[in-house]
Amino acid sequence: MAPPATDLLAWYDRNRRALPWRALPGEGPDPYRVWLSEIMLQQTTVTAVIPYFERFLTRFPTVEDLAGADQADVMAAWAGLGYYARARNLHACAKQIARSGGKFPRNVETLRELPGIGPYTANAIAAIAFNHPVIPVDGNVERIAARVFAIETALPAAKPALAAAAATLNQAPEAKHRAADFAQALFDLGATICAPRPLCPECPWSARCAGHQAGTANALPRRAPKKVRPTRHGAHFWLQDTSGQVLLRRRPQNGLLGGMTELPGTDWRATPFPAQEAQNLAPMPAAWRHSGKIRHVFTHFELFLDVYEATVPTISADGFLRPAAALHDEALPSVMRKCVAVARPEHA
Repeated sequence: MAPPATDLLAWYDRNRRALPWRALPGEGPDPYRVWLSEIMLQQTTVTAVIPYFERFLTRFPTVEDLAGADQADVMAAWAGLGYYARARNLHACAKQIARSGGKFPRNVETLRELPGIGPYTANAIAAIAFNHPVIPVDGNVERIAARVFAIETALPAAKPALAAAAATLNQAPEAKHRAADFAQALFDLGATICAPRPLCPECPWSARCAGHQAGTANALPRRAPKKVRPTRHGAHFWLQDTSGQVLLRRRPQNGLLGGMTELPGTDWRATPFPAQEAQNLAPMPAAWRHSGKIRHVFTHFELFLDVYEATVPTISADGFLRPAAALHDEALPSVMRKCVAVARPEHA
């Protein structure tokens, strides 16, 4: 049986987090802010998102402003948040909403038809922006469900059971009436109390939590052993001319880091590049010097990149030039920022 919704809502009224996308008590939520925050929060922490969200909102205060922006400007504003397909879908979604008069769909089914909006995000927008009585199931909510109902099946196999259990949490009239608050209360409970290391004595649901009563809450949700993450290797090149211009390239729109700016480089493969082979693949002949090596972890693999740098009188290679001192304005992903920091720390 689900624990009392009133207990969670009373706790939330006392302890709700102040977040820049969250409406204050008595205010109506802004669907644009809700949508933008939910896209940014995918695979990213609240702490990391807040400064990006605030800068993004200053630059694109409405969905129409975002829809009318150049994709390069959107990617530059997103640079550093990772998972860059989100930014491309965000821009495409804004365009579609702007064409519909700037109004967001109010139901889950229509929201799911928009670019970049899957089941979780559709539920989150519907619940928070439009007070629909649905449960957005993210990692926090999965953890709560696993503990409240003592679900022992390990993730990821447990996901369907956890989603089904979570869907029963809001069946009380109070939860349906305050659907937006109830969804955000679950998020806050999972982030602050029912965290990976739970603070059960402070939890409003501890008396009705099967995992807590059985003494297993700390071990839930259970997880299958992680697979070994494969490694890839590559080399990237800082090529600067004597006037201070640096060579950059744009990655293909499709694929990892699609549409982002990068330092020219090799493909990424399973084995390292010997120095001579790497330099043979450089954008042009030069007196290349090995600056160092960086490591970057993606979701599905670990990447090691050798970084080389050279200065030449004139650059004659494919790509485009930018002043090295202005790289902060470029849509450089985090992995490329690391390469810049190795080659030219003053421009990182």
